[in-house]
Amino acid sequence: MAADDSLAFADGPREELDDALAALLAQAEKVRSTQGRLRALLAATQSVVEQIDLSTVLRRIVVAATTLVDAEYGALGVIAPERDALEEFVFAGLDEDEAAKIGHLPFGHGLLGALIADPRPIRIKDISHDERSAGFPAHHPAMSSFLGVPIRVRGEVFGNLYLTNHRDGGFTDEDEQLLAALATTAGFAIDNARLLDLARTREKWMGAAAGLSAALLASPTDTAFDLIASRIFELPGVDKVTVLLTDEDTGRLRIVAARGDDEAELRGRVVDVDDVCAGAVLEVAEASIIAHSQDAASDVLLIGDETGTGPALVAPMRTRSRLWGVVCIARKPSGRRLTQSEIESAADFVSRAGIALELAVAREESQRAMLADDRSRIARDLHDHVIQQLFGTGLSLQAVAASIPPGAEAQRLSESVEQLDDAIAQIRTVVFALSRRDETAIRHRIIDVVAEMSGSMRRPAGIRFSGPVDHLIIGDLFDDVVGVTRELLSNAIRHAHPDRISIELAVDQGDVVVTVDDDGVGIGDTPRRSGLDNLSHKAQRRGGTFTLESPGEGTRAIWRVPLPNPTITARKDDSQ
Repeated sequence: MAADDSLAFADGPREELDDALAALLAQAEKVRSTQGRLRALLAATQSVVEQIDLSTVLRRIVVAATTLVDAEYGALGVIAPERDALEEFVFAGLDEDEAAKIGHLPFGHGLLGALIADPRPIRIKDISHDERSAGFPAHHPAMSSFLGVPIRVRGEVFGNLYLTNHRDGGFTDEDEQLLAALATTAGFAIDNARLLDLARTREKWMGAAAGLSAALLASPTDTAFDLIASRIFELPGVDKVTVLLTDEDTGRLRIVAARGDDEAELRGRVVDVDDVCAGAVLEVAEASIIAHSQDAASDVLLIGDETGTGPALVAPMRTRSRLWGVVCIARKPSGRRLTQSEIESAADFVSRAGIALELAVAREESQRAMLADDRSRIARDLHDHVIQQLFGTGLSLQAVAASIPPGAEAQRLSESVEQLDDAIAQIRTVVFALSRRDETAIRHRIIDVVAEMSGSMRRPAGIRFSGPVDHLIIGDLFDDVVGVTRELLSNAIRHAHPDRISIELAVDQGDVVVTVDDDGVGIGDTPRRSGLDNLSHKAQRRGGTFTLESPGEGTRAIWRVPLPNPTITARKDDSQ
């Protein structure tokens, strides 16, 4: 009998062996799949932690999460400080056009809000069958399966990861575990990025504050507010800056500097305290935070569009001695809320700006005081030494002239004495101009009038005062003399086109005399009568005269009126 070499198994054991092999293969496939997903988790973790910029980190987290659990759409919602809504929404799977059609970003209602209220993972096979769903706005893509997990930073919920539309049906328990693991890693990455962002923000604001202090101390104070607005506007995340001061007469606010939207229209505008967010800050003198609003924009200090107004910070610019004004820093409606670090840094910047401004003003006042002291010293030296020497020289020349017989030499000596008198009078005018100002002095008012009109002259006008003009020209006579001087000077500039103009104001033998000489074209045959008639009328009303002399080229105008109650007869050599 032939032997059968084949090995035969009974049916029962063969089936058991096949089942064992199948289970082993399934387990091996599961291990391989798990290894693949772990490698995917590792890759996702690496892509997140290798970034240090906060906005980039948030974007990487969303992209890594959608890849890890094979979702069509993903998003990360950052929870607002009030813990009842979302303040930032980073998404993946939608392009910019699709997002624009949807309109505003989610506020955190429905399922998104459920995860905010109860920060525990939510996994749903079909969103439409869940009672917590609030539906979708127009143009929103269809979504079915949903998986959401919270992201915690230092034990506090920072935001939530939302994934929808699993590409192979619904999300599994393994998907939830992987996403939770990624969320833990994301929390550490976000914390590191926030710390770096905090340090960078403070560094930028502190650097700007230091630069501003140096710039304010080196610049005129009339440009200070524009400089403050410009330096703040250069910082990241700032879309609009306005600086406001209180009008002491009306109690309203005046915008003295602006940068950003409508800056040209805003600068110089006056607003009511109750119409702008800066008004409340003036009362408490503390920084105030303005949150996003869905109301239409009515505050000119904020930035608004059809969706509402953006966030803002209003900070007082103050020192111990005074409240300088208020600074409003605004963002667009699409801009994120100001962080606590930004709020503290901005408020500190504005406070430092107030201190720097006070130092700059003190520096200018100190410089003005030093200049005034120098001018007073020069004036004293001119009066006490130069004038006295010239006066003594004049007396000596007069004595010499009296000792020689009449003739050419005596005439030349007399002319020299008169020239010395003229020089003394001119030096007195300089001395008076260098002296500390007295707004009630006629000399200063005449000097001011000439200075105002100097831009229309070819060369500076000569000014001479004679007699105790400051003591005797007072009251309504003071106003008349200033007006007459202005009118005579204006007529000479407009009609005579002179190269030189000289003005003399004198108190002479009980009369006040204003004399204006020019070397212009003369008055011609038909002089303008309206201004001249007015000058004549003013003189006649006071019992005086007005004469106009024009011997060919040049003109001399003399306005003479008696003093109301002359008590002093002026001497030509008066030394006041």
